[in-house]
Amino acid sequence: MWVARRRHGVPAGAGAFSYARGQAVMMYAFVFVCVVESCGMWVLLRGLPVLHAVVLVLDVYTVLMVLGLHAAAVTRPHVVTADALRVRRGAQVDLRIPFERIARVRRENRFTHTPADGELNLDVGAQTTLTLELDGPVEHFSFFGRARDVRVVRLYAEDTDALDRALAAALTRARTAPSPVPDPPA
Repeated sequence: MWVARRRHGVPAGAGAFSYARGQAVMMYAFVFVCVVESCGMWVLLRGLPVLHAVVLVLDVYTVLMVLGLHAAAVTRPHVVTADALRVRRGAQVDLRIPFERIARVRRENRFTHTPADGELNLDVGAQTTLTLELDGPVEHFSFFGRARDVRVVRLYAEDTDALDRALAAALTRARTAPSPVPDPPA
């Protein structure tokens, strides 16, 4: 998907907001360091062919893993749909927040994120730019399936202004739309 410049889970008409550019330099630096380390290990282990092959496989795997982590961040942006906001971080976090649960959205540049109960910090480069306060808990599942309730979500977006405007417009539409009339009892 990364090579084809496609995005995962972005339906037609939804707004996609990237966060991967903030970590790109660091990821490419990791790849560069891994390649340099591979060359150094090639020189050091040239007399031990079996060990050289094992280390080469591990080095190639590491480079592919780092590139895969970055590709997951590029192809899985935050998404504003007609009824919810999906906040994501690569393949590890995908949280759907219905608009009726969002109580307040504020721009807030934070560079420190102390873990706290009921908070989810999706920082990139130790920075978040937008804070969502929820009026009720949203269940978040960790990478290993552990559930926890979240009431505050902090996230990073490259274009925080555009995400803030899209959320404001979507929240206004959601709050002013007429509620469906229930069918009368039979």
